[in-house]
Amino acid sequence: MAVKKIKHESELLKEAIRVGTRYFEARGAGKFEATDHIDTKVRAIYLLLVKDKVIQPLASDDENVQNMRHKLAIWISKNLPADHQLLQ
Repeated sequence: MAVKKIKHESELLKEAIRVGTRYFEARGAGKFEATDHIDTKVRAIYLLLVKDKVIQPLASDDENVQNMRHKLAIWISKNLPADHQLLQ
């Protein structure tokens, strides 16, 4: 699967991790430590969002951290207000 880079993708990913972490903890799925690697957070947030049917899962052969990062960036871009600075 060729991933098309979206504008401000790295900043959107940071926001997705911030929001996703709050969702993850509020959902009672666990708590991230400050020392947890970003890929660990990405994988855990992605899997929880898929389990809760918030996002559609990737095809099993496309399921890797790079594609999960991209999927989270898309997810947050669709959930930010239309006038948010990252969507400009």
